[in-house]
Amino acid sequence: MNNPALPPLREVIAKHGLSASKALGQNFLFDEQLLDRIAAIPGSLKDQNVYEVGPGPGGLTRALLRAGAKVTAVERDRRCLPALEELSTAFPGQLRVIEGDAMKVDPAAEIGDPFHIASNLPYNVGTALAVGWLGGENWPPEWKSLTLMFQREVADRIVARPGTDAYGRLAILAQWRCEARIAMPVHRSAFTPPPKVMSAVVHLVPKEQPVGVRMAMLETLTAAAFGQRRKMLRQSLKPVPKALDALELVGIAADRRPETVTIEEWIELARKIDTLR
Repeated sequence: MNNPALPPLREVIAKHGLSASKALGQNFLFDEQLLDRIAAIPGSLKDQNVYEVGPGPGGLTRALLRAGAKVTAVERDRRCLPALEELSTAFPGQLRVIEGDAMKVDPAAEIGDPFHIASNLPYNVGTALAVGWLGGENWPPEWKSLTLMFQREVADRIVARPGTDAYGRLAILAQWRCEARIAMPVHRSAFTPPPKVMSAVVHLVPKEQPVGVRMAMLETLTAAAFGQRRKMLRQSLKPVPKALDALELVGIAADRRPETVTIEEWIELARKIDTLR
C-alpha cells in the first residue's frame, strides 16, 4: 500500500494560507492518530470506494487514502483544491476531487459501485445530507456504511431511545432501517478553530427494511407527531387521514405522547394506515 511521507497538516494549512470558513461550517482536524481512528471505524477500506463531503485541506482524506480507500471527495471551497491536488499526486489513482456543492451531488451516480460514506460533515449542512442519504423509498441504499462527524447534540438525536428528550424524527429515520451507534466522542479542542460544542462520530449500517412500510408515510406521521411533541397523539395525529383509526387497531393508546412510542410501534402504525387508505 502506498504510504508516502506527507507534511503535517498544519504546514499544509500555512503553505496554502487556509483558514476555516465559518460560512461553510468548517472546523479542521489536525490530529493524524485521531483521523486514522475515524478512518478505521467502517472496517478495512483497502480497495473500497469512499465518498467524502467537505474534505477541506484533506485531514480525513489522507487517513482514508492511507487505509487504501479509493476516495471521491466533494469540496466547494476552491481555496482547498490545491492541497487536495497534492494529495491526489501523492496517492496516484486513489483520489478524485469534485468541486461543487454536496447538496447537489448524487454520490451513487458519481461512483457507480457500492461505497462507504465517511466525512467530517460541515455543521451547517450535515443533518440535511444525512437525512437525504437515509431517506427515499429505495432500500437497501447504494452505500454500505455511514461514518459521520456531527455536533454531539445531533449525534445523540440519531441514536436516541424512546422516552428520552433527544428521541424524535431523526432517531426514527436513522434507526428504522439502520443499526446506529456513536463510534467515538471527539472533544472540541481537537478542532481548529475549536467549535463551541462537543462532537461525536456516528456509524450507521443498513439493515433490512421492514416490509410494507413507506418512508413517505413514516415521515408524515413523525412530522405531525413531533411537530407538537408535547401534545397527545389523539391531537397531533388528527390531521393525518386514518391515523386515529390505526392507533386503535394497532393498540397504541391515543393519550400517549410521541416520544414514548417505540420505533417498532411507529412502523406498525405507518403500515396500518396504508392498509386503511
